[in-house]
Amino acid sequence: MNLQLENLSASQIYHLLVQSVLPRPVAWILSEQKNGKHNLAPFSFFAPVCSNPPTLVVSIGNKSADQPKDTFANIQRSGQCVVHIASLKQLDELNQSAMTLSETESEVEQLGLELLPFVDHGLGRIKGAAIAFACKFQQVVELGPGSQHIVFLEIEQVYLDDAVAVESDGRLTIAAEKLDPVARLGGTHYAALGDIISKPRPQ
Repeated sequence: MNLQLENLSASQIYHLLVQSVLPRPVAWILSEQKNGKHNLAPFSFFAPVCSNPPTLVVSIGNKSADQPKDTFANIQRSGQCVVHIASLKQLDELNQSAMTLSETESEVEQLGLELLPFVDHGLGRIKGAAIAFACKFQQVVELGPGSQHIVFLEIEQVYLDDAVAVESDGRLTIAAEKLDPVARLGGTHYAALGDIISKPRPQ
């Protein structure tokens, strides 16, 4: 099968990409609404793209043609957010946080999640998430006729659960099997980490 993307709709291309670029990490993004409540939503068009400055990128679409998603609107207004890496035991909450709520409601409250303080960052972080990145808005690139927002987030601070991080000889190692991150597949599907295979880089 050879697909000419010019013959496919934007929706068809989207479903092709999310079912073929696998697995994808999930950015579980906490932001603050205008009313002070917390918005929480998952995004899997997401990746680290630079270490200096430490930068994450997340692609955020619109709710409708002329209405941005709450996460994007909040980041644009406040200039900050917290990106979590959820573990498999948080899958139900992660999935449920994709629910459609009004901008006056909070997924954090709806799901009964607890926020813990994040030193020197006002938003806090989700209790139980082993990794959290406190970020500030860096820049946005607009792509396509549907206003896909490619958002660059600069990491200012990182929380690591001691249970998943080990420091030895000045080098930090995160145990992937202890982190047990959620992987996003296509449609309604997610995946666990599975086997970990180590291959030294060739000389």
